[in-house]
Amino acid sequence: MGDDRERSLHPQSPIPYTRLVIAFKSAAEIEAAIPSVVLHLVRQGLIAYPTETVYGLGSAVNNEAVSKLSDLKGREPGKPFLLLVSDLAMLKSVRLRLPDKADRLATAFWPGPLTLVLPGGEGVMPDAVRGPEGGIAVRWTSHEGIARLIRTLGSPITSTSANRPRQPPAVDGASVQHDFAEAESTGELMILDAGTLTPSQPSTLVDCTGSRPRVIRHGAIAPERLRTIVPALEG
Repeated sequence: MGDDRERSLHPQSPIPYTRLVIAFKSAAEIEAAIPSVVLHLVRQGLIAYPTETVYGLGSAVNNEAVSKLSDLKGREPGKPFLLLVSDLAMLKSVRLRLPDKADRLATAFWPGPLTLVLPGGEGVMPDAVRGPEGGIAVRWTSHEGIARLIRTLGSPITSTSANRPRQPPAVDGASVQHDFAEAESTGELMILDAGTLTPSQPSTLVDCTGSRPRVIRHGAIAPERLRTIVPALEG
């Protein structure tokens, strides 16, 4: 978990807190980090982490953790967070449904930079992750370290780009440390540092809650490629 750890006592808790920016690049680093990261998430802590596109901010999927994430991000009311999963079975565990066309897109492009807005999750998912159209945005991440983390946790994590409002998403760990230094220093935020990520477009976002899937954000997977699987795709 790195040699530059600073041991301190969290000012709001009697539990000894380890202030960490954790190396999260090599397979050995990821394996060593995961137990501490899972414990931090279970305790309603927040994480900053690499994805297949940019660095993200996330949490466990419950009202308390999502509220903390919203405060850290400075999220405007009504703008939901998406979810990351590590396999299709995890969708069923949180009662999200894959309509036929969404299932075809997921089979063709997951894991990878395709985010699908899906129906379902009633009574399981907090309102803060549900969009105005009624669905929940979800992606099976292709970042193996984060997928492994999610598998170990046993449930999805939330995701939003790691940046302050009106600033570009972070593509390196140093930028995350700079922008969210206060949250890290207080023990609220754990930063998983994988160095500088390969430049990439954000994930393509497709709303699958209606009768015809619709592209609502262009990104890493072009609509033309998606239409080879679902010709009726709009947008």
